[in-house]
Amino acid sequence: MENQKITVVYKWTAKPGHSEALKNIYSDVEQQMQANEPGALNVQCYFDESSDTLIVYDLFENAHALGFHLSTTAGAHFPSLLEVAQPGPFLFCGNVPEEMQQAARGMGLDATFAPNIFGFSRN
Repeated sequence: MENQKITVVYKWTAKPGHSEALKNIYSDVEQQMQANEPGALNVQCYFDESSDTLIVYDLFENAHALGFHLSTTAGAHFPSLLEVAQPGPFLFCGNVPEEMQQAARGMGLDATFAPNIFGFSRN
């Protein structure tokens, strides 16, 4: 369970007139994660123009990699994101330690934490 991969899927909805700013911030986030977070295995961003909503899919190697992301890249960008967008919901899929759950809730995130119960993966 300690080394279980963790998927995080979440959205940010841009405040009126801030869609480009939101996309630009997330472009920076993605580049920083790629350069500085080897435990971030997959990052994909999607944007729905009709609702000004950014949907993000992150796959982390384990809880340590998620914690590193939250305390570095995510923490650094969170204040500027709040200026241009509404967060949530955030869906954490995998074994997320209690202290990380409390930290996410402490940030005011609409977060759901769900450990894996079954499934399969094809390569």
